[in-house]
Amino acid sequence: MLIRELKIPDSYEITPKQFGDDRGVFLEWYRFDKLEETIGHSLNLRQANTSVSKRGVVRGIHFADIPVGQAKYVTAAHGAVLDYVIDIRVGSPTFGQWDTVLLDDTDRRAIYIAEGLGHCFVALTDNATVSYLVTDVFNPSREHGINPLDPDVALVFPPEAGEPLLSPKDTDAPGLSAAAAAGSLPAWAATRAFYQSLNNGGN
Repeated sequence: MLIRELKIPDSYEITPKQFGDDRGVFLEWYRFDKLEETIGHSLNLRQANTSVSKRGVVRGIHFADIPVGQAKYVTAAHGAVLDYVIDIRVGSPTFGQWDTVLLDDTDRRAIYIAEGLGHCFVALTDNATVSYLVTDVFNPSREHGINPLDPDVALVFPPEAGEPLLSPKDTDAPGLSAAAAAGSLPAWAATRAFYQSLNNGGN
């Protein structure tokens, strides 16, 4: 597999090598050792999630408190989504910026998003099926959101997604500036220290 760092530090696009014949296709969509070589530690995976979305559905921007946070390894098993990683770490050189990876059932790419980063996607097809491997179980008291329509973040949704469809939870979430003022965003220095602790075996 090919692993490429995105413009947001600590996020990566993973492109697997596919082996096809007249029976179909085989690929490795997750390899802990290849990712460990890249990020400095293996993932302690604790939960796997699947969502199915109609075209236009926007899920996010979501993140969890650090520590422990929730790193994510995401791929699309069916259909297509445009996946966004948003740097919400106060003090980061790319704070407020974002990058994207197209996840679909053709190239079968994945995206790795480290703890403390914001995550969002928009479904480009009906029945877009997204699978997530995550490093901690869902804990609602430590989960937070930022409104994906916040003009300070200014996510750009492709025209093929159609009209964005959002949950009340996401539209009621604060904007980036309000979340920063409330002290709910992770700090760049704290996330760097946490990543280093993981690289040192959690010590």
